[in-house]
Amino acid sequence: MTYLLGLTGGIATGKSTADRFFIKKKIPVIDADQIAHELMLKGNSSYKLIVAHFGEGILAATGEIDRKKLGAIVFNNKNQLKKLNELTHPLILNNMEEKIGQYRANNEPLVILDIPLLFEGNLTNLCDATLLISAPVQLQLSRLMIRNSLSKQEAQRRIASQMPLSEKKKLADYVIENTGTINDLENKLSNLLKEIGR
Repeated sequence: MTYLLGLTGGIATGKSTADRFFIKKKIPVIDADQIAHELMLKGNSSYKLIVAHFGEGILAATGEIDRKKLGAIVFNNKNQLKKLNELTHPLILNNMEEKIGQYRANNEPLVILDIPLLFEGNLTNLCDATLLISAPVQLQLSRLMIRNSLSKQEAQRRIASQMPLSEKKKLADYVIENTGTINDLENKLSNLLKEIGR
């Protein structure tokens, strides 16, 4: 019986660090963001829909989607962000469900579903339990500014585009606060695996 643990958080709270920990432990991770990026590559299914809607102005010289240009549009306009999600989410979900089916067929004991919009997209029905990686907003903000070379205002807009962590905490089965070192986070994740018996 494959146990599906839905992993979510806010932007720059430490989901990728958690993913790396699970991968080190030989636990498969299905990463919705990674699937989204692959589907946006030139010629792939999301690429065609995105370019048809947003126009060729979002393309880099190579013909690939310039994610910075696209981000500037969708993070400044809620309707455009909603449209992007409407175009891409069904394709991402299909891809994830295919991968889940493969892991179930292989009797994989535990699979992590890394879905940033797990609660916003009402996707908890995919999971047996949900894990939220949380961090204080100020820490989230500084990490995001450094990681993505964003101004404070740009970083705040991206954080504001997601459901507040305080709301996500009410919905999650497990919450891990990521306020310390990578080692601290890994220890907390190890304890969680013992708790869920995996």
